[in-house]
Amino acid sequence: MKKFVCFIFLFIMAINFTACSQEPNDEKPVIYLYPEHEENVLVELSYDGKLTCTYPEYKNGWKVTAFPDGQMLDEKGMSYNYLYWEGEKLPEYDFSEGFCIAGKDTAAFLEKSLAELGLTRKEANEFIVYWLPRMEKNRYNLISFQQESYTDHAKLHINPKPDTLLRVFMAWKPLKDSVQIPAQELSHCGRKGFTVVEWGGCEVR
Repeated sequence: MKKFVCFIFLFIMAINFTACSQEPNDEKPVIYLYPEHEENVLVELSYDGKLTCTYPEYKNGWKVTAFPDGQMLDEKGMSYNYLYWEGEKLPEYDFSEGFCIAGKDTAAFLEKSLAELGLTRKEANEFIVYWLPRMEKNRYNLISFQQESYTDHAKLHINPKPDTLLRVFMAWKPLKDSVQIPAQELSHCGRKGFTVVEWGGCEVR
């Protein structure tokens, strides 16, 4: 009887763990600041969900001193390459347009697409290093770069206001078989003046 009770307990725990592990998250949105000169900047995030991790810690906004090379200092003098956050919310992402890419072709696809979307080589490298290990092992990936379906639920308020705000968010699904989907047009408006760049993503199952 004890063995049977133990088995039931472990089975229930396994179900709960599987359910938790399938919860979709907005993963590793990171925010880069590139002012034209040393500048004190306040970044506030209005997120339609629950923040699960931030670094540096989000306390009614991030207050940093930003430099043209992208480096930042917090109020304690700690340095950062970017502001980081993750969160949980119900996925409502748009897959009406996008791309179906074989797993083995993911790196080349991301290199090309991220350049078209306006990321620098350094920013794209950090994006790819984070996502590639989870994508290249799949037979196919359905990929769509989000616009309002992401930005309307994760709004950035930045003071002083940037001249350029570039936000790249990739929603994707692992697939066993290839599917047909209208191709998404990728472009960017260039960078000028005080530029803020964000990238992130979400695996949708």
